[in-house]
Amino acid sequence: MKIAFQMDPIGPIDINADSTFRLAEEAQARGHDLFYYLPERLAYDEGRVTARGWPLQVQRVAGDHFTLGEERTVDLAEFDVVMLRQDPPFDMFYITTTHLLDRLSPRTLVVNDPFWVRNYPEKLLILDFPDLMPPTTIARDIATLRAFRARHGDVILKPLYGNGGAGVFHLPQSDRNLASLHEMFTGLSREPLIAQKYLSAVSRGDKRVILVDGEPIGAINRIPAEGETRSNMHVGGRAEKVEMTDHDLEICARIGPLLREKGQIFVGIDVIGDNLTEINVTSPTGLQELERFDGTNGAGLIWDAIEARRA
Repeated sequence: MKIAFQMDPIGPIDINADSTFRLAEEAQARGHDLFYYLPERLAYDEGRVTARGWPLQVQRVAGDHFTLGEERTVDLAEFDVVMLRQDPPFDMFYITTTHLLDRLSPRTLVVNDPFWVRNYPEKLLILDFPDLMPPTTIARDIATLRAFRARHGDVILKPLYGNGGAGVFHLPQSDRNLASLHEMFTGLSREPLIAQKYLSAVSRGDKRVILVDGEPIGAINRIPAEGETRSNMHVGGRAEKVEMTDHDLEICARIGPLLREKGQIFVGIDVIGDNLTEINVTSPTGLQELERFDGTNGAGLIWDAIEARRA
């Protein structure tokens, strides 16, 4: 197949952790042709959806992990698959790329399906499953946020469309910074904030469960660094081996059919204790850690699902 990767710059990535690199590596091993472009180079041009980028080869050599061919502009309708793999923030730029990629269907398969990526951002899709998630409010109004905190005392406050743990604050009941944080966030953006009841179980880890075409294939546990609330590996969290519990599998059984129906082939959900906190569809991670701990080739399972859909 001809496969295009819409992703952030490939040069700085960590080849031992990056899931997009592992997906490219597995696709190349299967004999597929790879093309790489930055989201800034996606365009609609007189009826065509085009991208300016490079033929790509990857190799697992630190500091020399990719080779680019001659730069050229391609018509993405001529590709079998486009992998939508740029990281959030989920802003209007990101949303616009999903509108353009929408226009490739059904001739080209975009993974994950951009229509539902746009309509299912990770901190909002969980609202369809209120019994699985912790007490939550989404609001820009300070009075609503104060009332929520008064009910629950110990809360987590974060930007609604952020990623990687950026801008996440733990506000214990004694903390007096809610108003100041609200002023800072609302001064920078018109987006609402999301507040959730603090889950003390996070000290034992934030579990990332990976689903492929709606089916769970394994999990890793992310442990916060000393003195940190956030378990994201971008901010020093440590990954460790973990087993899925019966409750994890029940969560997956609830959400899996919807993900499969909406073309969300590669999804990572976050579970703290018994609570589902996010359903990550934009650019999930965790494939390489899962493969190291369990020997599960998640990238291979993802390409199996994609190849089956193309067939």
